[in-house]
Amino acid sequence: MTDDDGILQVVPLGFQWPTVDPFLFCVHHDDDYPAGNEAMGPAASLAGRNLGMDFEGKDGWRMYHGDVVPGFPRHPHRGFETVTLARRGFIDHSDSLGAAARFGRGDVQWMTAGRGVVHSEMFPLLDRGGPNPVELFQIWLNLPKKTKLAAPHFTMLWGDRIPSQTLVDDAGRSTTLTVVAGVTPDGRRPPAPPPDSYARQPDSDLVIATVRMAPHARWTLPATAATTLRALYFFAGQQLTVAGTRLAARHAAFCRGDAELVVENGGDDAVLLWLQARPIGEPVAQHGPFVMNTAGELRQAFFDYERTRFGGWPWRSDDPVHPRDAGRFARHVDGRVEKPEG
Repeated sequence: MTDDDGILQVVPLGFQWPTVDPFLFCVHHDDDYPAGNEAMGPAASLAGRNLGMDFEGKDGWRMYHGDVVPGFPRHPHRGFETVTLARRGFIDHSDSLGAAARFGRGDVQWMTAGRGVVHSEMFPLLDRGGPNPVELFQIWLNLPKKTKLAAPHFTMLWGDRIPSQTLVDDAGRSTTLTVVAGVTPDGRRPPAPPPDSYARQPDSDLVIATVRMAPHARWTLPATAATTLRALYFFAGQQLTVAGTRLAARHAAFCRGDAELVVENGGDDAVLLWLQARPIGEPVAQHGPFVMNTAGELRQAFFDYERTRFGGWPWRSDDPVHPRDAGRFARHVDGRVEKPEG
C-alpha cells in the first residue's frame, strides 16, 4: 500500500489499539454488565473469573482488576496524560491528592499525571434492576520533556459542554462530529484541557473526536499540516471507505495530515474515533504506568513512587466508590465542587 492517497497503513483493532506519537495507548472498554448488587458490583456469580486480572469478557463483561466492583483500583502514573471518554455508564475517580469525581454518559475526564499521581477508576453498577452497560475510551497522551513533571491536574469536560455538529452531504445523509479536543467545522471549541497539556500548544494540531455516520453518508476531512498524523478507528459499523481504501469493521487507517480524506459509509450506522496531532518527536522510555524520556528518568520515577507514593492514599480502600445517589460531580484538590448542568 502506498501513501499516494494519504493512507499510510491499515491495521486491525484488538482490545488495545495501535497508536502513533504523541498518543501512547488507546483502549475501548465495552462491557454489558448485569444488574448491580448492594455493593454496586455485579449481581451475578463471580465464580470462574480470574479476579484481580479478569480481562476475558466472560458473559460479555469483565471485572478487570476489581474484586467487588469492576474497574481499576489504585495505581500510579507519571509523565503523560489520560483522556477518558465515558460513552455509557459511570466511572468513579479517586486520587492521591484527595480529589474525586463521578462522570459518565458523554462526559470526559482529562488528567495530567505530570510528576506523579495515584488514582483509581471504578465502574459502579448503579441500576439494581439492570442492565448496566459501561462503554469508554481511555487514551494516553504523551507530555513533552518540558512538562513531564508538571503539577498533576484534572479537568472535567461535561457532556453538555462538548460541542457537536451535524454535517449533511449532497444526498441528505448526516455525519455528526463530537469534538473533545480541536474545533468543530463551524468554529466551536470544547472546554480547554489542563493547563500543561500538550493539546494546549498552538502548533500541536491535536484532535480527539468521535464521528457518527448515517448509512451511506459521505464526509470529507480537510487536509491539515504535513507534519500531522491522523488515525481513524472504525470500531462500529459494517464497511467504510477512506480515500478509496476499503476498511472492514474494527480496522483503523493511519493517514497523512496533508491529504484531504473522503470517508464513505458503506453500510448501517458507522462510528469512528478520530485522533490527530503533530508528533512530539522525543525519545520515549516507558515501563508500565510511567512514561519518561530516558531509562534513568524511569528509574527515578520508580524511586520517587516508592519513597513518596505520590502523595499517599487518603481513601479507606484501594477501590473506593462514591455513594449510589452521589450523581455526577467533581471535587478538586482545592475543595471546589462542580456538577454538570444537566
